Amino acid sequence: MEKNIFKNSSKPKSRFGISSIFFGIFVALFLAVVANSFMTENNPNAPVKSGPVELSFSDVLRRAGEIQTMTIRGDVATGKLNDGTEYRAVVTYSPEMLEKFAGGGTAVSIDSSKGWVDYLGIWVPIIMGVLFIWWLFRGMRGGAGGLGRALVGQNPTKVITGKPKTTFKDVAGIDSEKQELAEVVDFLRDKSKFAAVGARVPRGILLSGEPGTGKTLLARAIAGEANVPFFATSGSDFSGIIVGLGVAKIKDIFEMAKRNAPCLLFIDEIDAIGQRRSQTSFNDQDREQTLNQLLIEMDGFSNETGIIVIGATNRPDMLDPALLRPGRFDRQVHIDLPDMAGRKEILELHAKKIKMHSDVNLEKLARGTTGLSGADLENLLNEAALHAVRSGRKLVTDEDIEEARDKSLMGPRKIRKMRAEDIKLTAYHEAGHAFVSTTFAGITDPIHKATIIPRGRALGMVQHLPIDDKVSMSLAEVRANLVIDLAGRAAEQVFFGADKITTGAESDIAMATQLARRSITTAGLSDKIGLVAVNQVQTFGTRTPLEAASEKTAEAVDAEIKAWIDVAYADAIKILTRNRATVEKLARELLARETLTGDEIMEIVSGKKAAAKAVKKVAKPKKARVAKK
Repeated sequence: MEKNIFKNSSKPKSRFGISSIFFGIFVALFLAVVANSFMTENNPNAPVKSGPVELSFSDVLRRAGEIQTMTIRGDVATGKLNDGTEYRAVVTYSPEMLEKFAGGGTAVSIDSSKGWVDYLGIWVPIIMGVLFIWWLFRGMRGGAGGLGRALVGQNPTKVITGKPKTTFKDVAGIDSEKQELAEVVDFLRDKSKFAAVGARVPRGILLSGEPGTGKTLLARAIAGEANVPFFATSGSDFSGIIVGLGVAKIKDIFEMAKRNAPCLLFIDEIDAIGQRRSQTSFNDQDREQTLNQLLIEMDGFSNETGIIVIGATNRPDMLDPALLRPGRFDRQVHIDLPDMAGRKEILELHAKKIKMHSDVNLEKLARGTTGLSGADLENLLNEAALHAVRSGRKLVTDEDIEEARDKSLMGPRKIRKMRAEDIKLTAYHEAGHAFVSTTFAGITDPIHKATIIPRGRALGMVQHLPIDDKVSMSLAEVRANLVIDLAGRAAEQVFFGADKITTGAESDIAMATQLARRSITTAGLSDKIGLVAVNQVQTFGTRTPLEAASEKTAEAVDAEIKAWIDVAYADAIKILTRNRATVEKLARELLARETLTGDEIMEIVSGKKAAAKAVKKVAKPKKARVAKK
């Protein structure tokens, strides 16, 4: 029977022993102070059954001749008057005062004896100090980590005992990556056949890729396939406020792994401790010492440990070169975002957990989710299931899938009170995009739908579904996409006039400019600029200034980008002007129905009878409302 049990990697130790001692001493001291106060108020030398007379210090000085005896203990004076009355007073005595009372016939005595309460007040602080110093030295016997564990608790590392439930069957869309790691599973199952050939299995595997691509899931699957213990931790677990704590934790987790070898040690977000070491900065010495300890443990004097370390990070460029060299992380596996076939596999895997209608087309959904990771796809199906529940359905339908897809890509639907002229302008804007898309149907991706329902910051949108995954774009496709991007602004100008154009084309202009700039400066698609990369793109989309280019070249690039945009905009104007009636028909249909599918758009553009029927169906309710009036 399979088990998936999480438990602490080491036996829990009592953290309440020393704390209980200190707490007990504190309570005893508090009670002693209370008892001392109570006993002082009820000093056997002062009170009698009838109770002593309370005198002030001034009364004592004024009645010095009437005092027969005086015993001073601390700042409290007790004794008897000449008439036998007992008294009690708080005094501030001095040698001169004592001489005055002694000269008047008063028998004065000083009580300097100490009771058990006084000794308790002296020895308790000493005992507490000795215990605290002993506690510190006891924690330091194992290095800084001993004290660190005493202060912040045990190592948070968790272990999966038995066979994890996750296997390669639960990982979809990354078949090539699974093949890379299959020999690691074989090594953990049978080490002897590798030793017979003299082969050395990688000691470390670095998994990198976009967030949500399945790095952690793949690591669990390796442990599940090999049926070995799986130690999981994260890079942030090795950092703390105490210097040396990270080093101690590194030692602890590798010691635990060695006791359970062969095993897998998974460190998620390893860039938290594996960042490149600086030659000039001394502000983060503790992190660098933690990294040094990790380097030693991964490839130190003892190499045959039977531990395979799997690291995961979204930022492999930040890691120290010493960590990436062979002997530590021998193999680096980059997990890309899934392609269309991978997305379909992921959707089919997660769809098994959801009750879906038989008409749902997961292949179509995979085509329309380019750029989404496995986690995004799982969340998309969950959003579809939630929408089905909100709509009162027991099965997830295409409508739920479409709503979840639009929500994931564009944001939730916005309920806005828009002016009638704004809605009309949005309809013509999207109709311009849709019609020009049909014009270039043989070059660009086919249109999926057009809608004027606001989502996120967009008042409307036109979506395209790729037929397959593309790795590049031709010059003709780039030119066509530029015309499509600018067709919305062109429609505003054609149907409303140049003085009625709006800011709604902001994102369209940005997309067109970025596409033109990349094509000219990095892809070499411009004859004027040539095959020169004058604007390199660095990691994470950051763009450097024009590298190795003069100001004249920069001006030429800007001029060429503007020329491409101007030509595309002029083409869009021409196409919409020549087909004004068809575009108006599309806009009216969008105003009536808010959303048009790709097939409906093609029917309207081609002028088929099906489109006419659709228009009549929309027109009938209007006549009915007029008749009622």
